[in-house]
Amino acid sequence: MKDIDEFSALLSKNKGFDNVSRTLAQMVDGTRIRIFWLLCHYEGCVINISAIMGMSSPAVSHHLRSLKESGLIESRRVGKEVYYKAVDSTEVRYLHHMIEDLMEITCPKL
Repeated sequence: MKDIDEFSALLSKNKGFDNVSRTLAQMVDGTRIRIFWLLCHYEGCVINISAIMGMSSPAVSHHLRSLKESGLIESRRVGKEVYYKAVDSTEVRYLHHMIEDLMEITCPKL
């Protein structure tokens, strides 16, 4: 069994906890979770994402900016339009699966 000093050393030197905290902080907003989930399944521009979400473009842009700064989504420009989608990474896949698993547990099937 590990002793107190070993745990203390592991916890103080491991920056992974801070990374997890920053990632999960993005998921405190239900709208942001919905947009993230959508972008795990769909690549779209602000106008289309706004239409799907039933929100204004500025409101969607605010959430997209936050998700992009956290490294959960990425964008690409095609002409004047910018298209967004979830980053293809292990972290994003885990987060996406966690959201879907929790939805299955907490949401009744129709």
